[in-house]
Amino acid sequence: MEMNGLKKAFQGFDFNNVDVNQAGNWPIGIKVIVYLLVFAIIVGAGVHFLIKDKHAAVEREITKEQELKQEYQRKAFQVASLDALRKQMADVEGRFAELLKQLPTDKEVPGLLEDITEIGRSAGLEFDLIALQPEKREQFYVELPIRILVRGNYHQMGEFVSGVAAIKRIVTLHDFSLQPGGDNSLTMEISAKTYRYDDTK
Repeated sequence: MEMNGLKKAFQGFDFNNVDVNQAGNWPIGIKVIVYLLVFAIIVGAGVHFLIKDKHAAVEREITKEQELKQEYQRKAFQVASLDALRKQMADVEGRFAELLKQLPTDKEVPGLLEDITEIGRSAGLEFDLIALQPEKREQFYVELPIRILVRGNYHQMGEFVSGVAAIKRIVTLHDFSLQPGGDNSLTMEISAKTYRYDDTK
């Protein structure tokens, strides 16, 4: 009985000459199979794309998780070393403040010139010139060159250089030249440089 029903469901269908345009006239069994195949393809495609999207989302979340773990480790390290960094910062600020105290302010530069002149005279030198030159701006500081021209003997000049090096303010000496003068004296031209913090930046 069941075999007869199956035969009727597929009766009259020529598997060798399938005509899609005549699909409406196909036996019920063929139509059911075609519907099931189409349904299975649609469901399979839907599941495939759904799983593909979900898989991509999971991959993104895994990558994000790794990034968050790395950031957490970095921040945990920063927090763990925060006290040490604060102490270092305080030390650096203290040293910086000490160095700033050694840099003359605009008001102190004339006094610095007087100090250098006094050191030279105490050493027995004669000053032909001591003058500020145009300042040079660097990245964090302003350089204040001072041109100095003095006369005296070798020992006096050595005493002068030692005295300038001992000034509490930061003063560096550069580009000196010695020329013999009359009466066994020497003429020395030297460039002294002092610096001030550029607080305009």
